[in-house]
Amino acid sequence: MADQADVEAALAAIVANGVYPQGTAGVSAVGQACKIYRGWPVEPVLDVDLTAGMAHVSVSATDAALKNVTRYPRVWQTLTPATGTLAVDVEGLGATFSGLCSTGLLAGVMVDGETYPYAVQANDSAATVTSNLAALLREGGWIVEYAGSKLVVPQAKHFTARVVAGAGSLQEIRRQVQEFRVAMWCPSPALRDALAPVLDAAVMANDFIALADGSYGRVRFVNGTTSDASANAALYRRDLIYAVEYPTTLAQQTPAMLFGTMVTTVNMTVLASDNV
Repeated sequence: MADQADVEAALAAIVANGVYPQGTAGVSAVGQACKIYRGWPVEPVLDVDLTAGMAHVSVSATDAALKNVTRYPRVWQTLTPATGTLAVDVEGLGATFSGLCSTGLLAGVMVDGETYPYAVQANDSAATVTSNLAALLREGGWIVEYAGSKLVVPQAKHFTARVVAGAGSLQEIRRQVQEFRVAMWCPSPALRDALAPVLDAAVMANDFIALADGSYGRVRFVNGTTSDASANAALYRRDLIYAVEYPTTLAQQTPAMLFGTMVTTVNMTVLASDNV
């Protein structure tokens, strides 16, 4: 079922795809390096990066109360199969992604038993899927070698990667609206002014964002604030606030099983015959 963390992860991925259309191994759309993540900046790290000319973009829920907007009957709905051709080739401790992306696909890697799933977004490519998975792995503490559409986890003992399409049915048991803040922390007003329209265009390019359980959240713009007043003279901040309406669901069948463990016992009868 989708929750706040899934929505934050989806928004952060959409923002990252907008800022780095070729993945974070490429050049950013604003010509300056940007760190994009869930949560709130760590002040000492932010200060060092601002001094170096790097911007931060953080995605987090606001303090506004979550609103219960449940209004649909509890009925099972069959998920529409994804149309994309995204695929992955695993070789050793690395994975290379290729093909066309579409919502409804789920990509992921499993490293030493830990899984890192990613819900493919409408503005994704093989390169940005790889980039977002690399970011998830680094958040998990792994060293990742990443370039283009290939990533390698050299310290892994066991590694696999998969792409699956949604299947089965979901039943919506609750629906809520929650506000999320996309905050830009920039070393100059010029970079902030260049970054803001790129982020806003990426988030608002589609009315719906894909979530990991196979459901979708609807996005609308709510508010924005700009601030130059700070104890840090090098900090120029702008916040974009979005409201996301998303469901809490039950799955009759797992929408997309990336990784699982199954033990199979096979009964075998050995037939012996005499050769005459």
